[in-house]
Amino acid sequence: MTDPLFLADPGDIAAARPGSTITVGGDEGRHAATVRRLRVGESVMLADGAGCGVRGTVTAVGKSTIEVRTAELLRAPADPLEIVAVQALAKGARSDIAIEAMTEMGVGRIVAWQAARSIVRWDAKAARGLAKWRTSATNAAKQSRRLRVPRIELADTGQVAGLLAGADLALVLHEEAAQPLRALPVPASGRVVMVIGPEGGIAPAELEAFTRAGAATVLVSDAVLRTSTAGVVALAQLRALAGR
Repeated sequence: MTDPLFLADPGDIAAARPGSTITVGGDEGRHAATVRRLRVGESVMLADGAGCGVRGTVTAVGKSTIEVRTAELLRAPADPLEIVAVQALAKGARSDIAIEAMTEMGVGRIVAWQAARSIVRWDAKAARGLAKWRTSATNAAKQSRRLRVPRIELADTGQVAGLLAGADLALVLHEEAAQPLRALPVPASGRVVMVIGPEGGIAPAELEAFTRAGAATVLVSDAVLRTSTAGVVALAQLRALAGR
């Protein structure tokens, strides 16, 4: 079975050397000690969430802490092709499903977008919503044993258009697009920004702003996909086209 992964203090990860000990406390330490019930002698992975980590052996378990002796230093270099997913807010658990799956697939960054037709409205609850999305991404990264946790940000339509304008490849997933994603050349490096609309679709004014910024509308399936799955399908196709 693959060693479980926990997040540790970035400073401790940066200072780690074979034979050194790292103490994991807080929520992660509590989860490791009381939920996972790790025992002395078990092997685990620790990461800083930014691509660095260690593999080691548990040497002590407290009520809400574990101590790990470093055996191996781990590195996950940044992908030369950063894929940024602009995910419209969706109702129920659909946003969580999208975030978890895209994180497991290796998305570089996720941007929460309050689309005109989004049923869910964050408004004054934006900080709480972002915190929930970040928790989902962190848990998915740990589940998939990824040393990098994607950044989660919030953007309005104008800011999304700015992201698209600065991308090496800018895409809007749209069920009425004339060209499939697989027909486009995907760069081996740089930044791809893709927009995934809400349940009600992307409003005409939003679509105009995005295409004016240089985005191409693309199909990722011959079926109409849910907002929770469209981005995952597109991400898989992008990675395949880029030779990942």
